[in-house]
Amino acid sequence: MDDVDDTNDTAGGAPDVRLDAVEEAAVWLDLNGSPAVTWMCTPERLDELVVGWLFGEGYIDSQAEIVRMRPCTSELGFWVEVPLDKYDAVERAERRRVLASGCGAVTTILGSMSDVPRRRSPSPELDTPTLRRLFKELFARGERYKDTGGIHAAALTDGQTLLYHAEDIGRHNAVDKVLGAAVLDDRSPEDLILLVTGRISGELAFKAARARISAVATPSIPSTIAVDIAKAARMVLIGRAVSGNPQLHGKREAGNGKRESDAREAGTGNREPKST
Repeated sequence: MDDVDDTNDTAGGAPDVRLDAVEEAAVWLDLNGSPAVTWMCTPERLDELVVGWLFGEGYIDSQAEIVRMRPCTSELGFWVEVPLDKYDAVERAERRRVLASGCGAVTTILGSMSDVPRRRSPSPELDTPTLRRLFKELFARGERYKDTGGIHAAALTDGQTLLYHAEDIGRHNAVDKVLGAAVLDDRSPEDLILLVTGRISGELAFKAARARISAVATPSIPSTIAVDIAKAARMVLIGRAVSGNPQLHGKREAGNGKRESDAREAGTGNREPKST
């Protein structure tokens, strides 16, 4: 295999740097005096990454619950303190550290189905043109995606407008960043819609369920564990969201208050949906 030169010479002889690789760095978090997690991530918007992870894991419900947050000045890392009762509650929960199937944090913390919060609000109505428009805007905002293509993105939307957007080498990190942006903006992600560019894994679905997200949509597909989590949380997963045949997984709330167990296609007329 030939060596790849990562620079091009311009006419003037000055090197023109090509963006053949996407930036990746390790960032650690020490929580209440103990190592908590190490992210392999895109080293930007790290405050949002930290706050979003704390929120998604249940250590905080708002930024006001962060007692202290201090970045390390010599390397990429943070010391954070949260209320002891919140910290102890999470540490005592029936959860286990597992190797994540997605890119991002080295490990994730996965709980049992009994830990999944159950949503009570009706699920949103989304049609195919709206989903396509929102994803088109998501990709248009992706500066790093335009440069390299080797990046994931996530966004929070109310179904009409993209409210928060982030990119990261790890799709779970991108989700943490948009959750953190909302929390730092004193806005609850509850009942918002999460857009992601990669597969919806079990750990991503669990994170969204803890945030009481109403729906998660992707141009890709969910995993089987993600579908089980969505059903337990009464959250909707939308696979193949920009295709002509979107697939809705999970429980929906019918207009009369009864739960619908089907998963119908978004805005595709009278065609019979694929369901799970």
